Amino acid sequence: MLYNLILTFYLNLTLLKTTSQTNNLTLIVAVSENNVIGKDNELVWRLKNDLKRFKELTSGHCIIMGRKTFESMPKALPNRKNIILTRNRSYQALDAFVAHTIEEALSLAADDPQPFIIGGGEIYSLFLPLADTLELTRVHGQFEADAFFPEINTQDWKLVAEEKHAASQDQDFSYSYLTYKKQVQ
Repeated sequence: MLYNLILTFYLNLTLLKTTSQTNNLTLIVAVSENNVIGKDNELVWRLKNDLKRFKELTSGHCIIMGRKTFESMPKALPNRKNIILTRNRSYQALDAFVAHTIEEALSLAADDPQPFIIGGGEIYSLFLPLADTLELTRVHGQFEADAFFPEINTQDWKLVAEEKHAASQDQDFSYSYLTYKKQVQ
């Protein structure tokens, strides 16, 4: 089912990119070395500085997420246009917009020069081929989980910035901020 859904969207990528999405679509994620992003609909780690960075980068922008990601939060994130992508046609959410297709979600974000995709795993897989920028926090460790970030084809992406951080008293793991830009083909 997921494969068919991804294939359907993949076949429409050229049309989507040229008609619906002309801004800098950015995926933002904290991901381990084995591509873990979560377990039981929660983050596997807590990195206070990464959460601050997430807030700084996404404030004032549209954030597109799946229903499970939205429901894992106590409420819609403030100072952002929250857009939820779900197949459930009757789904409603307080202080958020609901979309049922990628096209609908991108249309809701059309006025933002840099909308962000914030998860979860299935949503990242759907939007990765459309993205222009990846803002990754690479958590240096291996974790067990049930939600994963898709594998990045390094031939399609160029690392343009890297900032390393050691583990500390209030940060349990070492991590790196990595910014990738899509290679022009």
